[in-house]
Amino acid sequence: MDKQNSRYRWVVFVSVLFTYLLMASQRTAPGLITDQLMRDFNVTASTIGLLTSIQFFVYTSLQIPMGILADRFGPNFFLIIGATLTGLGTIIYSLSTHEFVLFFARILTGVGDATIWVNMVLILAQWFQPKEFVRLIGMAGMTGSLGFLLATVPYSTWILLFGWRVTFFSVGLLLCFCGILLYFVLVKKTKQILGDEQVIDTAEVQREKTSVLLRRIFSNPQAWALFFCHFGVVGGYVGFISSWAVPYGMNMYEMTRSDASQLIMIGLIGALIGAPLASWISSRLETIKKPYIVVHIIVLLGWFSFLLCNGHPSFFFLIIIFFIIGFGYGASALTFAAVRQSFKLEESGIVSGIANTGGFLSAVLLPIIFGYILDHFQSTSGNLFDGYYYGFITPVIFSIVGLIGVILFKEKRQSVGQKKKIRIF
Repeated sequence: MDKQNSRYRWVVFVSVLFTYLLMASQRTAPGLITDQLMRDFNVTASTIGLLTSIQFFVYTSLQIPMGILADRFGPNFFLIIGATLTGLGTIIYSLSTHEFVLFFARILTGVGDATIWVNMVLILAQWFQPKEFVRLIGMAGMTGSLGFLLATVPYSTWILLFGWRVTFFSVGLLLCFCGILLYFVLVKKTKQILGDEQVIDTAEVQREKTSVLLRRIFSNPQAWALFFCHFGVVGGYVGFISSWAVPYGMNMYEMTRSDASQLIMIGLIGALIGAPLASWISSRLETIKKPYIVVHIIVLLGWFSFLLCNGHPSFFFLIIIFFIIGFGYGASALTFAAVRQSFKLEESGIVSGIANTGGFLSAVLLPIIFGYILDHFQSTSGNLFDGYYYGFITPVIFSIVGLIGVILFKEKRQSVGQKKKIRIF
């Protein structure tokens, strides 16, 4: 039976995307309990910032190696192991009694999380026709934002009713179940359906030349322009909502945890709109660079608005700012449209990994820097208002770096309108 004409491919699609939904939610869910962790474990804001960043650091450092391994050995094994590791890490997180155990749990979760996107893309490419693949990969990209959305009001309500430990333990068990489910769906049942057909198809194209490709790509200014471009729009948003967005709403606006998590949901709505709208505008104008420059300017103005308003904009304006920042995150799909436009197909995977590394490197750095700034002002003046105000200088600087990156990007105008957009997470 042909994989790409089998009805079973939809079982594969649903199983993989459901797993991705849960795994994506664990990137930002710990931000909902920042204040509780500080109280329960008696740790500082900078420690929480480092705890948040450690998962993104692991995720970032494994992006390029994971692409090479998935290409060499096939995606099924790594996706199954990744889901299981994320589940185990989440369970250990819920049972932690010491801050070192929290760090170990987030490292384990980061290793698991690093497996999902590259392997999911390869699995969908094996099971679906090219025309189907382009459409479904967009749905897969939106699933990541829906995972972030799940880690807002739904998780906040669950935490309010049952406590954070029960909530995270339950999600961890569900992720371990997903690992078992993926084994049956991708391996055992697939072997039964396909008979003697090889289950895992791996691409052997120029495997031995990976080191040569890496040297050439890392010496290419275009790759670095895309690295800095993604650095400016992704990390500020992901790093902030995963660590300080909920405490910011609670401390500065005296919101409840549930109300503060709705700010994140507003940003995620912006992200869900930003991806398809930015892509549509880019296709209509037959240019990537011009609309993406506008996106970077809007995001920069959004972060700079916090400084203009002394760290405390009006509530209505705050909603607009969160929507704008989320919109910019969604529009970051244009980074990978630019990758596919600028590089050969056999190089685009590596370049996508480099660009995605830039985005999540800033997600690693922002919580740490923000936490140190908050600690500094708490210890010197006890004024959290000043801490948040000066903390927002960091995403402003990141946004300026991103704007410089997109300006340095050299566009090949003749083929923009025909490029399909793939988003890496």
